[in-house]
Amino acid sequence: MADRRSTSPEPRLDLINFASVDAQRSPYVLTSPRSLQSCARLGAKPVALLIKSLNELIAEQRDAPFEAVRVMHESYEKERKKLLRMCREERGKIVQATEDGCPGSKASDLQVEPETKLKDHHGPIPYADLCIKGKSVSRSSCPDRSTVCSFSLGDLRHSIATEMKLERLTKDIRKEMCVTVSERDRKIAALMLVKHQEEQESLKHRQQEEEERQEARRQEVVMRAQAEKKRRKKLKQSMQHWHEELEARRRLREQQEKEKSGQLEQEVLLQEDRWKRLKEEVEEQRREKIEAAQKEAEERKHYQEKLLREKEEVKEREREKERHLVEEREQKARRRKVVQERKEKKRLEEENRRELLRHILLKQKVEQQVEEEGVKMRSMLEKKLQHSCEKHAQAVEARLKELQERAAREEEQIQRARLRAELQSFQQLTAQTDPGPAEPEAHGESRTARLDPAQGQRSADTPTQQTQAALPSEAQREAAERGGGHEEGQRELHHHEGVEEGETAETAGADTGGSAQAGSGLLSHEGESEAADAQSNL
Repeated sequence: MADRRSTSPEPRLDLINFASVDAQRSPYVLTSPRSLQSCARLGAKPVALLIKSLNELIAEQRDAPFEAVRVMHESYEKERKKLLRMCREERGKIVQATEDGCPGSKASDLQVEPETKLKDHHGPIPYADLCIKGKSVSRSSCPDRSTVCSFSLGDLRHSIATEMKLERLTKDIRKEMCVTVSERDRKIAALMLVKHQEEQESLKHRQQEEEERQEARRQEVVMRAQAEKKRRKKLKQSMQHWHEELEARRRLREQQEKEKSGQLEQEVLLQEDRWKRLKEEVEEQRREKIEAAQKEAEERKHYQEKLLREKEEVKEREREKERHLVEEREQKARRRKVVQERKEKKRLEEENRRELLRHILLKQKVEQQVEEEGVKMRSMLEKKLQHSCEKHAQAVEARLKELQERAAREEEQIQRARLRAELQSFQQLTAQTDPGPAEPEAHGESRTARLDPAQGQRSADTPTQQTQAALPSEAQREAAERGGGHEEGQRELHHHEGVEEGETAETAGADTGGSAQAGSGLLSHEGESEAADAQSNL
C-alpha cells in the first residue's frame, strides 16, 4: 500500500496542506495515514474539515435569509477550526509516539486518552468517543482471554468450580452408563467446560458492549437534538435581532428621506429663483450676441465676397498658365513620340536584318548537315550493298557447290541403277540357259522381261527424273511466293544467273541442268529482294 501511494502522482495530503491549491485537484481530502488515524480516533470525518464558503451555504439554504446563513457560516467555521485543532493535536501525539519507538504506546494511547477525555468532558459524551472506549475495552480484555486459553490442566484442577463440575459429570456418566471415565476424557471435558465458560463470558461482554453502544447512541441523539434546539433558538434570536435592526434601519431611513425631501424642496425653490434671474441675464446676453453676430456676419460676408473675387481672378490666371503648359507638354510629347517611333523603327529594321542573317546562317548550316547526313547515308548504303553482294556471291557459291554434290550423287545413283539393271538382265539370260526345276520361274521372268524390256530402264530412270523435275518446280514456287524485285536488281541477277548456268553446265552435265537452273533462280530471287531493299533505302 505504501509503495502504491509513493508511486501515485497525487500529493500527500495531511492536516497541514489539505487546503492548498494542489490539494483541490485531488479527489481525496486526506491521504496521510497519521492524519486519517487522528480523525478516526476523534470520530471526525475528513470532509468536515474542508472550508465551506458563504456562497455555498447560500446556495444550499436558498429559502433562509442572508443574516441567518451568515450566522450558520460563522458557527460552522468555529466548529471546523476547533475540530481541526483537535485533529492536529492528536496527530502530534501519534507522531511523538512513533518517534519514541514504543510499540505498546499506541495501545495505551488508544485506551487512556479517550478515558481522560470522558473524565474531563462534563457535557454529554459523543457516540464516537464511546465507540473508541468500547474498542479499547475489548482490546484490554483480549490478554485475559489469551491467559485463559494458555492454562494447563494442573491450573484447571485448582479451580474449585471446574473440579466440582468434572466430579458431577463423571458421577452422572457412571450412573447412566456404568463406565469409568479415563484421565484423558477428564482432561477433554475440563477443556470443553473452560471453553464453554469463555464463550459465555465473551457473550456477556459483547452484550454489555452493545448496551453501552446503544446508550451512547441514545445520548448522542439527545445531545444532537439539544444542540439542534440550541442552534435553532440561537438562530431564532439572531433572526429576531436581525428583524429588529432591519426595522430600526427602515425607520431611520424613512426619517432621513423625509428630512432630505424637505431640504430638496427648499433647494428647489431657491434654484427656481436663481434660474429665473439667470434666464433673464442669458436672454439679455443672447440678444446682444445676436446683434453682434449679425453685424459680424455682414462684415464677414463682404469680406468673403471680396476674397471670392480675388480667388476667381487667381484661378483664371492659373488656368491660363496650365493651358499654356499643357500645350507645351503636348508638343514635347509629339516630338518625343516621333523620335521614339523613328528609333523603334530603326531598332526593328536592325533586328529584322539580324534575324534574316541568322536565318540564312541556320539554313546554310541545316543544308550542310543534311548534305553530310546524305553522304554518310549514301556511303553506309553502299557498304550495305557491297556487303549484300558479297553475301549473295558466297550464297551462290555454296548453292552451286551443293548442286554439284547433289548432281554427283544422282549420277552415282544412275550408274548404280544401270549396273543393277544389267545384272538383272544378265541373271535372266543365265536363268534361261540353265535347265531344271527353276525353269518355269525363269521362263516367267524372261517372259515379263520380253513383254516389257524398257520397263526396268524406265523404273531405274524414274527417281532421278522425278528429282530433276521436282527441283525446278520448287524453285519456281519459292520465287512466286517471294514476289518480284526491282528491274535493275533483276538484270544484275539474270546476268549472274547466266554465269552460274554456264558454270553448272560445264560441271554438272546435261542431267543436272534443271536442278542448277532452279537453285540459281532461287538465289537470284533472294539477291533481287536484297537489291530492292537497298534501292528503297537510297
